[in-house]
Amino acid sequence: MDTQEPINPNYDVVVCGTGLIECILSGLLSMEGKRVFHMDRNPYYGGEGASLNLTNLWKLFKAGQQFPQQLGQNRDWNIDLIPKFVMANGQLVKILLKTKVARYLEWKAIDGTYVFQMKEPGLFSKGGGKIEKVPATASEALKSDLMGMFEKRRCQKFLAYVSNYEASNPKTHDGLNLNQMSCAQLLKKFELEPNTIDFIGHAVALFSNDLFLDKPAIQTIEKIKLYMDSIGRYGDSPFIYPIYGLGGIPEGFSRMAAVNGGTFMLNADLDEVLFDGEGKVCGLKSEKVKELMGIEQINCKMIIADPSYALKAKLSNKVKSIGKIVRCICILNHPIPNTKNLPSVQVIIPQRQTGRKNDIYVMMVSDVHNVCKKGFFIAILSTNVETNNPEKELEPAFEIVGPVLEKFVTVSDVYVPTDDGSKDNIYISSSFDPQSHFEGETQQVLNAYRKITGNDLDLTNLPVDQDDQ
Repeated sequence: MDTQEPINPNYDVVVCGTGLIECILSGLLSMEGKRVFHMDRNPYYGGEGASLNLTNLWKLFKAGQQFPQQLGQNRDWNIDLIPKFVMANGQLVKILLKTKVARYLEWKAIDGTYVFQMKEPGLFSKGGGKIEKVPATASEALKSDLMGMFEKRRCQKFLAYVSNYEASNPKTHDGLNLNQMSCAQLLKKFELEPNTIDFIGHAVALFSNDLFLDKPAIQTIEKIKLYMDSIGRYGDSPFIYPIYGLGGIPEGFSRMAAVNGGTFMLNADLDEVLFDGEGKVCGLKSEKVKELMGIEQINCKMIIADPSYALKAKLSNKVKSIGKIVRCICILNHPIPNTKNLPSVQVIIPQRQTGRKNDIYVMMVSDVHNVCKKGFFIAILSTNVETNNPEKELEPAFEIVGPVLEKFVTVSDVYVPTDDGSKDNIYISSSFDPQSHFEGETQQVLNAYRKITGNDLDLTNLPVDQDDQ
């Protein structure tokens, strides 16, 4: 007689895809006591934001080929598919602390951020493009070649205004209404030069294009303050990065969900979504789930999924493409030139410096992060696609990076949901944005959490760091 208990096919939430957004929501909802079933079509966690070993990287980009022997072994490599760092005082860190997922991860501060500038030739200097380190301290700012002597004083005055600004204290506003005046108007008041505006807007406020100039100045002030508050949080850099790669972040939230009773299944795709008579989701079908669990369907009240699952399950009306991003993973045998041999850097190429509409980003990490064999470096280049030749658009970044041993290029659609999910209880996330950090993705999590639970996620009274948990 078979005494095995029958599998319960009923869940509160099914999550499709193990990307960052999906895994954070899976973890948060499992903490709320929801019964969560989490599936991914891939044999690894992370989705579009995974960190892959050499075998999986070559399988994804160069199927049928073997990786070069000189690169060593799989255990030495964890290669990110997207180029992003984590803001040290951003919302993602707060969620990591809130959920105690931070204890599953180790971090290192990024060693330097650089910005590309085109300079006019001077009496004692040559013109042309050059990368300069973005100052992380007051002393660095005084030594920086980003600005001339008089411009440094104007910039210092502007940054002092930002640092002192408190939305709730009119005395710090200097008579300015930052909700009404544009950023361009505010910057004009401080008489800042175009290159300084580029540096502040793109390398400090971290906007990816110049549209911020026409928006309320308060938006830029808030982003600059986030950058300032992040410096010194875990080192002299505003950015931190997890040892073993970005894929460890969604894995950490998956672990939290599993601890709270979540069920996980890799190599399982979503084949069909089922609806009740009122047009709300009531379940799904998956051939792999049927094969492994012996049940015809999973019953659920809600689905959370990344855009690729909506497209696969014939729910293309749930998403739309708003553009494309080109990314290139580069394996190097040298650090990026002119960065003082730092083992981790970010380089931002503002749009105006190259005559583009969008910035180009370069992220580089190395063996100190346990993501590659010693003596090698991983650089990832990215930008919004503007032409019919996406890879060529990365040429300014290739010139900065120098000789490349291996490169892997992707051009991906940027999908966004067409509705908020409240009608059918299917919540679709957006694709990773082109920004160099996760603040946009984290805001998606907070918005979805509010829609699903009716409450804001409380990110106050957090432990100071993971050692306090």
